[in-house]
Amino acid sequence: MNQIEPLARLIEELQKLPSIGAKSAQRLAFHILKQPRDQVDRLCEALRDVKERITNCSVCSNITDRDPCFYCTDGSRNRQLICVVEDPHNVGAIERTGDFKGTYHVLMGALSPLKGVGPDELHIKGLLQRVATDDVIEVILATNPNVEGEATAIYLAKLLKPLGVRCTRIAMGVPVGSDLEYADEITMLKAMEGRRDI
Repeated sequence: MNQIEPLARLIEELQKLPSIGAKSAQRLAFHILKQPRDQVDRLCEALRDVKERITNCSVCSNITDRDPCFYCTDGSRNRQLICVVEDPHNVGAIERTGDFKGTYHVLMGALSPLKGVGPDELHIKGLLQRVATDDVIEVILATNPNVEGEATAIYLAKLLKPLGVRCTRIAMGVPVGSDLEYADEITMLKAMEGRRDI
């Protein structure tokens, strides 16, 4: 099919999204084309707002539309307990359990020498500063249960233990090789309850 240039460009851009192949991109493009102009304008506005208004929290590095974020300013959260995760969407997975009442620290990735991700590319310095200056008792290392996540947890434990803080690792209720984003509430709850010292 010989495509019209704006439609071809839209399909090409949609294909750059994760898990969107050529056919899905084409389906989405034609769906957008059929929508009323005001609905498409709202989608465009939402996309622009995400890029213009979302930033990283200056305390925990989570994504937020205000700085510091909701979790860092919520007075009911236990500031002596920090849960370290790889990505912002992992915070949501833990929050869905309804059980964790501490604070978070988002690394924005995991150690992966093959992908060129070393300690300097992660938000580790902020975590160490928080532990050194705040009255933190425990750091839960809730990185993904895969090779990169395990390497990151071990690396962080070596940095944190000399600071006198308890380091725990989430239990492996989450299947090895998976992503926290896809864990259901019960699996995530059991993983948090079964965390262990590292």
